[in-house]
Amino acid sequence: MAVVTRIITSPPATILPEDWFSKVAPQLIALLDGNEGAELSTAAAQIIMFGVLGRKQFGSPGWNVFVEPLLRNLNPSRKGTGVAGRGKTEGTDFVDLSEKAVLVPADEIFVTLRRMSSLINSTPYPAQTKRMLDPVLPQLWAISCQSKGNQQTEERYSKPARSLLHTFLKLSVSVSKLHLVIENLLYEGELMTAPRWRYQTTSDGHLQISAIPLGHGPQLPELDWNEIQVRSESLMRLMTASCTPEEISSFFLELLGRWLQSTKSAKKTEVLLRAEDSQSGNEITQLLEITILQKMLERIPDKLVSRVTQVYELACQILDPSAIQDQPDDIVAVALSLLNLVITAPNFKRSSLKAEVLQSLETSLDILSKSERSEVSPTAKNLTLLLRYREAIDPAEEDAFVPTDRQVEDRRTYKLALEYITQADNPPPIRSEGLNLISGLVASNSNVLDVQATLVLFSSLLQDSEDFINLRIVKLFIQLASKHPKATTQELLEHYLDAKETSTTDVRLRFGEALVQVIERLGETFAGDIAKRVSETLLSIAGRRGHRPKTEAKQGRDQRLRDMKKKQAEDAWGGDVPDLSDDLTEEEQVKNEILTQIVEGWESKRGSEDVRMRASALSVFSVGLETNISGIGPDLVSIAVDLCINVLALEREIEKGIVRRAAILVVLGFVKALDAAKQSGRRLGFGLTDQSREDITRTLKYVAVTDNDGLVQQHARDVIESLEAWQLSSMVPSNIPAMEPSIGRLAGLTIDQDRSLPSVNTKRPRIEEIE
Repeated sequence: MAVVTRIITSPPATILPEDWFSKVAPQLIALLDGNEGAELSTAAAQIIMFGVLGRKQFGSPGWNVFVEPLLRNLNPSRKGTGVAGRGKTEGTDFVDLSEKAVLVPADEIFVTLRRMSSLINSTPYPAQTKRMLDPVLPQLWAISCQSKGNQQTEERYSKPARSLLHTFLKLSVSVSKLHLVIENLLYEGELMTAPRWRYQTTSDGHLQISAIPLGHGPQLPELDWNEIQVRSESLMRLMTASCTPEEISSFFLELLGRWLQSTKSAKKTEVLLRAEDSQSGNEITQLLEITILQKMLERIPDKLVSRVTQVYELACQILDPSAIQDQPDDIVAVALSLLNLVITAPNFKRSSLKAEVLQSLETSLDILSKSERSEVSPTAKNLTLLLRYREAIDPAEEDAFVPTDRQVEDRRTYKLALEYITQADNPPPIRSEGLNLISGLVASNSNVLDVQATLVLFSSLLQDSEDFINLRIVKLFIQLASKHPKATTQELLEHYLDAKETSTTDVRLRFGEALVQVIERLGETFAGDIAKRVSETLLSIAGRRGHRPKTEAKQGRDQRLRDMKKKQAEDAWGGDVPDLSDDLTEEEQVKNEILTQIVEGWESKRGSEDVRMRASALSVFSVGLETNISGIGPDLVSIAVDLCINVLALEREIEKGIVRRAAILVVLGFVKALDAAKQSGRRLGFGLTDQSREDITRTLKYVAVTDNDGLVQQHARDVIESLEAWQLSSMVPSNIPAMEPSIGRLAGLTIDQDRSLPSVNTKRPRIEEIE
């Protein structure tokens, strides 16, 4: 898939990216629409989102070709170019609005929403998702509210738009985005600015975009109180499903602060000159904000106050001593209620308040207590006493643990990440964002993470069938291994060994891949108990004596079931069941029989370990040898080499070819590790004796000639060549200076050097006369 993506998304040097993508786009869009099946639709979405939009050099051309036409189908006011746009307006820069024409037909809106859903829900790319949906947030909101009880409109248009909105708010919810929705709560199209158009539902339940004739002047959206109530309810449901309690609380406090500010401004008697349209627009927005504020108080009161600090700041802002007397009783009552929530919170401590803030608050409460305002004075007096004697009410409060702001934020992040990851109905971008949050906590070494619980979570996610989750989880294992290597390797080994026989071979192989990358990440620290435990587990899996009783029982049941079905078929046919498959040549039949024998032989017989797992274990051990052979130790290395030689000599079946390949690679890894240690000057404390080398070479030469697997033969010849090269290099001492042009000495052999070389520093020979 990666190779295909690279080929399709790499324009030749002689062709402009715009021209290349313009030619490729129709084919990819046809695949995206599912004309060739769901798998190719997912592949096309992956190519577009990652290969095109995810690459910086092709982001702009790819956006104009693939995304901009979709956005213009939802918002005709956008200007851009693309190949997937509407046939009527393609190649033109203007639209004839002299009559009530259909700018975007219903079918194109439906196809647009389907394509956007395919691109987003089939790929795990939060950044591209936010970039794609952000420009059409008001339009998606308007489409999601168009059903009005019509089932066809709901299924074809409103439901997909609402799903996209849900994904966008989960990924990038902020106060500004929610305010944008409120400002466009009654959005029906572009009614004020040219070109003017609006969404229109036909009598048969289809949704289209129609132009507003030029004779009709600009107008604000009509205020339909019933429509305001319906859309307010829809926004409440959307916020509850998409936003966290902290986000809802922040939005509520922001709206409340705006309302309080508007009440202050209403008291000022000033003459302001404003445009009529601007005045009407602002008043409509204030009305919508107050309506949403009231709905939040009615529908979700339990989620409105989750950030005590923000509530406290807002209450102190209202109860400013310099302006407390001018505040009306209803606003002061709201502030006192908020302050009561803060003081009675379990984690509130009087000592945590700043001295000047505490003094200002006590002054305001004292002023209110002594005033003759019957609605607020008793409450202010009670809060004064509660604030003064708060620590006396709870004597243990002084020594109670109060989490820091960082710990509170990390806990919220962790909770949100778990919600994103574990909810099965979340689309891939949201689950990917949850993994990003977990990755950030791991990278910052947050103490909110329970290492063992996090490892259990990662292990459960690694059993997921989604490839993007598996790849991300492997990276998270690597991150966690750098800080907690022992716990991480132990978790991976338990699932790789699968002593309880609860996992499939594919799942176990995923843990093996994670274990390989963790070993490579540990590097020189792969030693001691960690290396010993990993090596022993790998060798126990790779050995021929592994027994899996549950697997054996399951294989017996499957075999009896196959025999029963075969007998039933023979009884039905009155003899042998005829072969109804396509006619094959004799050569093809032989190949199929060999492949069938190999595949069937992989699964263990008589309850022994699966051949694929044995080959995987040897491959992982080979990586460990090359990573840090000294950390594994001579005993385990010797056992591993003996095991591999026995595999090559005794397990000659055709289905055991992958095990023999892995065994030869272990021997090769052993030779490479010895050579690397010699080149770096490390002393391992053990090596390869001449007798052992001769035994290994003799076995490999036999395998290179007689094995029934061509790749095994080639590997054997490569290892023989490496052994001979290592033998020659071992005869040369490793401490020779790099600039010396000749061999100074050979181990175990004294030779005379060429005295003409400048490196030889000897005296001239003396001639003595002997009588």
